[in-house]
Amino acid sequence: MTSSRTRERMLTRLREQGIQDETVIAAMADIPRHIFVDEALSIRAYEDVSLPIGYGQTISQPYIVAKMTQILRNGQPLNKVLEIGTGCGYQTAVLSRVSQEVYSLERIRPLVMKARNHLRTLKCTNVKLDHADGSLGLKNYGPFDAIMVTAAASHVPQELVEQLAVGGRMVIPVGTTEQVLHLIERTAQGVQQTALEPVKFVPLLGGTALS
Repeated sequence: MTSSRTRERMLTRLREQGIQDETVIAAMADIPRHIFVDEALSIRAYEDVSLPIGYGQTISQPYIVAKMTQILRNGQPLNKVLEIGTGCGYQTAVLSRVSQEVYSLERIRPLVMKARNHLRTLKCTNVKLDHADGSLGLKNYGPFDAIMVTAAASHVPQELVEQLAVGGRMVIPVGTTEQVLHLIERTAQGVQQTALEPVKFVPLLGGTALS
């Protein structure tokens, strides 16, 4: 189930689901999703489903990974990207293929170690990964031309909006019982927020955890 034919079916499905950015498609083709999940789940790695990765977290379904990446790119090259919620590192690896620099924050230490090993295996040398409270962002390294949040916030954190460069874009799931993916765009005139589509993510939590 990790064969090239299986992965090609995933790419075909992504195109049918509206993923049109061939740079994103190429990144999805390049990153082997099966290495990011437990061996027992590898048979399902290229299905369009989220899968558990331990510690109450999940790896997002391929469509959502591709969709959020396509929204951030908006057909343009990405320079400096901030990711909130590294998880197992799959989305991080995809971002590394479409960005000059990726800064990724994860609050659960064992997942940081797991993601670091995955990214090292794939030679994602343009990623800086930290064990930190992602809800606060990474002010000292901003502003960022793109921010991706892979956990659902009850509201859009102002700290993250302030770290978005003028002309930058952020994608973030917002909501508690019902979640909607939002696009935040920062312009010289102010900030524009657009609701996109229903999604389902684990909640965005503050603080850090050792296990």
